[in-house]
Amino acid sequence: MQLVVIAEEQERRLAEKYFPGIEVRITGVGALNIMKSLRDLTLDTEIFNVGYAGSANFEIGEMVEVTEARLNHPNVNYPEPVLMLAPTRYGQNGMRKAPCYTGIDFCLQSNYTNCVFDMELAFICAMGFHNVHALKYVSDNLSLHDYRQVGNGV
Repeated sequence: MQLVVIAEEQERRLAEKYFPGIEVRITGVGALNIMKSLRDLTLDTEIFNVGYAGSANFEIGEMVEVTEARLNHPNVNYPEPVLMLAPTRYGQNGMRKAPCYTGIDFCLQSNYTNCVFDMELAFICAMGFHNVHALKYVSDNLSLHDYRQVGNGV
């Protein structure tokens, strides 16, 4: 089974553009919504996560193929797991590749560069799915104002 996972309805246009013909599931934002929405799937389900993400230095509007997911816990001093993602056939043709840091809150500042920030991807991977791919659309440069503009179709 294949499934496109998005957090919010406004991300559907990205799902349909990059993964046409694959069923789309809207989960809601964050870890609890991911767990509730995906808990009944078999772990061999191929998941394509596509959606908005922030970045400290990538251009708004850029698509990024995610290579690995990590938790965004800026105040901890111990190593966190690195969850490797499967490459997508959609991330070729010069698309930037980068890690994604997943947090439980919207990321408003970070010293991390050359990466994206979201609130779902690491939790999808942590559930034990074996074949996860992700494309992220840079919606903001760690700014709620920018994010809301993109979310409103601007």
